[in-house]
Amino acid sequence: MLDLKFIRENPELVKRGIRNKNEKDTVDDVLKLDEERRKLITQTEELKAKRNQVSSKIPQMKKAGEDVTEVLAEMKQVSDQITELDSKLKNVEEEIDKLLLFIPNMPHPSVPVGKSAEDNIEVRQWKPEGFSFQSDKKFLDHTELGKKLGILDFERGAKVSGSGFPVYIGKGATLERALINFMLDTHINQHNYKEVFPPFLVNKESMLGTGQLPKMEEDMYTIEKDGLYPIPTAEVPITNLHRDEMMSDKDLPKRYVGYSACFRREAGSYGKEAKGFLRVHQFNKVEMVKIVKPETSSDELENLVKDAEDILQALKIPYRILMLCTGDLSFSAAKCYDIETWSPAENKWLEASSCSNFEDFQARRAKIRFKRDGEKKPEFVHTLNGSGLATSRLMVSILENYQTEKGTIKVPEVLQKYTNFNIID
Repeated sequence: MLDLKFIRENPELVKRGIRNKNEKDTVDDVLKLDEERRKLITQTEELKAKRNQVSSKIPQMKKAGEDVTEVLAEMKQVSDQITELDSKLKNVEEEIDKLLLFIPNMPHPSVPVGKSAEDNIEVRQWKPEGFSFQSDKKFLDHTELGKKLGILDFERGAKVSGSGFPVYIGKGATLERALINFMLDTHINQHNYKEVFPPFLVNKESMLGTGQLPKMEEDMYTIEKDGLYPIPTAEVPITNLHRDEMMSDKDLPKRYVGYSACFRREAGSYGKEAKGFLRVHQFNKVEMVKIVKPETSSDELENLVKDAEDILQALKIPYRILMLCTGDLSFSAAKCYDIETWSPAENKWLEASSCSNFEDFQARRAKIRFKRDGEKKPEFVHTLNGSGLATSRLMVSILENYQTEKGTIKVPEVLQKYTNFNIID
């Protein structure tokens, strides 16, 4: 959430940021309500000052034997006016809050301006030694491999739950579990994150805190009877661990990593490529979350990307880094890098991770603050998160890049100690 004072003092900057994110501009509506709010506050304060001033004289008037009937009647009218104004003020503030929840975060100045994903900027690529993107080899795609080897079953997943709910079988399930454990161990032991195993269902306040609600409500699964939401990412429960908390600067930075299943309806995505893992409603992800001081968040974002890259380099999977343009940024992000892995069968890049700096946008919504040593005034922390990584698209790249001419799959060397086998046949 943006600070109302910031919007009031920088309306054109905010409008430009909203426009560059392809979002609806409601700044003038907010400013109009804010002006009404301040007028109501002024009127209320003047009436309260008058009531206090007169009320302090009533005991003296009574002591002097004066009739206070008219004065009491007048103060009754003043109190009624105050009550009415307070009610109007509450309604106006509620309307402002509703509008503020739909205003996106402002893009960081370093983010390129653009309308869509076509305007994203490639930062760098990485590939294993000897790898070539041009190959005469015929690649089976991950769905063909999964069916041939009996390790993936999308048809039975659709029967049990519906399309977009994959089933891992036998060595496929073991490979998925190995990948998750490898990523967790790497982030914990090499990158100094603290592991969290969070709930997979969260309440509305948690979804509001990280910005999924109300903007993306149609993309969320809901359990209406209990007021709970299956999480779209572990970012939501992990960030909200510190909702409504005041921390010391000595508590920062906090770096968490956690595995979770993730659930996304992805309303409006129909018609997009939906084969196998390319579009699913349930998938697994290892998520990195950082809560840091504002002055360090830019460096923490670069380190977050590097932590995800370390995983892919260890797996020897080709990837590239994109800096997202303003038009492709998420609602809550100020800056974001996407990491895409190479699918030889599809002959294209597939998004496997997003690493975002939200600055104080989520912290303001979730009321996560800290105090510096010796300072009385609290500040909002900066929050970041990154997929480290999502397994569905990554599994596509692993299966396809590690397939042999016989149609078997070599297990990446770093995963073999978790699987206890080195080939899937």
